[in-house]
Amino acid sequence: MRLKSLKLAGFKSFVDPIQIEFPGIMCGIVGPNGCGKSNIIDAIKWVKGELSAKSLRSESLQDVILMVLIIENQSAIAL
Repeated sequence: MRLKSLKLAGFKSFVDPIQIEFPGIMCGIVGPNGCGKSNIIDAIKWVKGELSAKSLRSESLQDVILMVLIIENQSAIAL
């Protein structure tokens, strides 16, 4: 199986929709600390059927799906 792309919205730190392309046979995910690299791996685990909150680095599966409150100025606050 080869993963070609991943679309995320409301998953952990990814509030806004994002699409990540995996163009080659082997890809690397790089970036500064706190930018969401591990959350991308968690999203791939989730799609493959991982049901362990601990494996997804969360206390419960409800924590995996980002709950957002949209306030008047259109900014989002994680609950």
